[in-house]
Amino acid sequence: MDVVRKAQRYADTIHFEIGQPDLPPAPAVKEALHRAIDEDRFAYTESLGLLALRERIAAHYRHDYGARVDPGRILIVPGTSTAFLIAYLLTLEQGGVLGLADPSYPCYKNFAHMVDVKPHFFPIDQTDGYQLTPEHLHGVHLDALHISSPANPTGTVYSRENLRALAEYCQKEQITFISDELYHGLVYDEPASSALEFGDEVIVINGFSKYFTMPGLRLGWMVLSEPLVRPAEIIAQNLYISAPTLSQYAALEAFDYDYLSQVRETFRQRRDYLYEALNPLFPIDARPDGAFYLWADVSAYTDDAVAFADELLRECHVAVTPGIDFGVNGTQHYLRFSYTREIGHMREGVERLWAYLQEKY
Repeated sequence: MDVVRKAQRYADTIHFEIGQPDLPPAPAVKEALHRAIDEDRFAYTESLGLLALRERIAAHYRHDYGARVDPGRILIVPGTSTAFLIAYLLTLEQGGVLGLADPSYPCYKNFAHMVDVKPHFFPIDQTDGYQLTPEHLHGVHLDALHISSPANPTGTVYSRENLRALAEYCQKEQITFISDELYHGLVYDEPASSALEFGDEVIVINGFSKYFTMPGLRLGWMVLSEPLVRPAEIIAQNLYISAPTLSQYAALEAFDYDYLSQVRETFRQRRDYLYEALNPLFPIDARPDGAFYLWADVSAYTDDAVAFADELLRECHVAVTPGIDFGVNGTQHYLRFSYTREIGHMREGVERLWAYLQEKY
């Protein structure tokens, strides 16, 4: 977000820094939002969320994964960030140990620190496909394990076999398994599996910001095991009472699969373009299977990703995210590029990078 603020200094900035889709949601979403306004839907919903929306999400799991989820196990939250906090409060005592990959999404560890939980980082890289496995966990005491698939910042999708193995290992060792599946739907080759396919003793987190292209409506959900539903509801009642009512009514119309397939295809084309255009300049050791990020190795140019990101913004008005946001495992040699803008915009950025680096280096 510091990069976003600095990028506002230049009217012609090319944006690769923020993970926010630029496409509108399905047309019926806007219609539903207007209808909710016209019908004065301004009251709180129950803390679990609109039953109709929870039923619609449960139908989505049947549609995409063949998984049967009781709507009563679904909690609607104001964005998935809130879900991380609830998951940690539910399952981790003060001083508990949370397993995380390095690199991984920075808010996980930040929330862990806020609730006095100890993050334990497992370094991963191209040699293990940027995926945690049960072998990483052996001999390490954990109270919970939190993964993301597709992952931020690499775009890695956990294989079905590995996801099953992790879920089974965590159940055997009495480790809470938390699966962040926010980028599901934005998967471009083999379909992604949900941790819900391998049992109910998991916490699955998803939302409407990425695949459903509704980031500003601040709406997500959690799927919980039955014993955790009431404690989660109590936490929600205290944290935020209920998720935004207008957003919930709008989200009822988000599951337009024909439209969503067009969203997926747009991002697949962007991935293919940027990967081919950027890889010769900054090697990408993990071709992304999903999400909308490239994890680019800039070690040929720098040992300081923050300084290099500042240099690229200052000298050629190209905004990128320094790798150190995502951990310490060699991340000073990486930049994250988001392909959340149209190809023409990205092409201009790549051309600027080529011209600047050829002249400077």
